Amino acid sequence: MTKIAIIEDDPVINQMYRMKFEADGFNVQLANNGKRGVAMVETFQPDMILLDLQMPEMDGEAALKVIRSNDWGKDIPVIVLTNLGEEEAPKSLREMGIHSYIVKADLTPRQVVARVKEALDL
Repeated sequence: MTKIAIIEDDPVINQMYRMKFEADGFNVQLANNGKRGVAMVETFQPDMILLDLQMPEMDGEAALKVIRSNDWGKDIPVIVLTNLGEEEAPKSLREMGIHSYIVKADLTPRQVVARVKEALDL
């Protein structure tokens, strides 16, 4: 079963994406801030990470730096899923090897699942 980690501080958005991915057969784990997300990714070892940028305790950029600095996280594909426009996002995201950048308001959950499946060749 394909494993997806969703690191997002909005509980409604977290549950919405969890339900959609689980309905499509994915194993999903959630974290509501970057610090918890890093710990979850290390133990869960997901096939893909959906990462919000603006979160409490540790933002998405800082979480991704920690994930990428470890052997267990350097190769996991990451899709940034945020309401921050791409032009407003930190330039370092591209340098850290994100797979793609999605503005939440631009796609439905079904379209996000389709993007993940495409990225993972499912």
